Amino acid sequence: MSTENKTAAEVNTNEQNKKPAKSFSLMQGRHRGRLAQIPIYLGKDFRMFIYQNDWKVLPMAALIAGMIGFVVGENMFVTMEGTFQCSLALTCICIWNGFFNSIQSVCRERPIIKREHRSGMHISSYITAHLIYQMFLCVMQAVLTVGVFKMVGLKFPEKGFITSWFLLDIWITLFLTTYAADITSLFISCIVHTTTTAMTVMPFMLIFQLVFSGGAFTLSGPAAVLTNVTISKYGLVALCAQSNYNSLKSVTLWNTIFKLRERSEEIKEALYLIEKEGQLENILAESGKSMQVAAYEMTKTNIYSCWGHLLFFTVLFAVLSIIVLEFIDNDHR
Repeated sequence: MSTENKTAAEVNTNEQNKKPAKSFSLMQGRHRGRLAQIPIYLGKDFRMFIYQNDWKVLPMAALIAGMIGFVVGENMFVTMEGTFQCSLALTCICIWNGFFNSIQSVCRERPIIKREHRSGMHISSYITAHLIYQMFLCVMQAVLTVGVFKMVGLKFPEKGFITSWFLLDIWITLFLTTYAADITSLFISCIVHTTTTAMTVMPFMLIFQLVFSGGAFTLSGPAAVLTNVTISKYGLVALCAQSNYNSLKSVTLWNTIFKLRERSEEIKEALYLIEKEGQLENILAESGKSMQVAAYEMTKTNIYSCWGHLLFFTVLFAVLSIIVLEFIDNDHR
């Protein structure tokens, strides 16, 4: 064998013996088990939280809570009207935070998911990582909401009805409401194919939750039935029940009559006598008794039922997210 041929043979042998360079991308995790893949995708989520500005959802939640607390927080736990308004506003905050957290989280990387799924990625691991990450966001948002409400001067009761601390009770409700909305939005993100479509659907979802919450509008017939499939209903009912809504005073009747005092001397004189004789609180208390709502009854059964429904929505849409995304390979659009 000539020197040139020998050299060529040695080169070929050396090329065959070379080992492929190690890859440190997510390709390494695709052939691992389901549990082993979860931290890989969870790490990706937290990197996006830091480097792609996903952390902005936290200061946004604090800002919204500050505005709501400043406007309607003064009469929370004081009057029926103030408690209801603040409870409805808190419910809307939770739903907005939850929807905004995850509405784009899946659809924005749909081509990557499709490619990695074909290479061995487990959808259940991918969604589980999202569930853990979104839980982290919802925990922080609920903490920020309660903390900001304290900062703006909202006076919370000290003793809780379920636990020993009222702040813990209300935090659980805020977290469960936010998380249920978050995972519902995650499911929508698994269905739609573009971020534009996701952001188009989100306002409709928000309006649906508000309209059929059972609090913003008086509903009857089939419309009233739809309240049972909304997250907002159970968040609102839980907050009103925890705030002991039915034991508070109502000022609607008094405020209405008070506006008529300038039109009638008799009414003006009657109101003066009521205040002079110290009967105002009794009238407000009696007005409250006539405005009680059976759904807001402060019982552990009622509150646990609301929490259970919120957990049910969370589990349901988490499972549906996995099922829907399992068929991503059939999507040719």
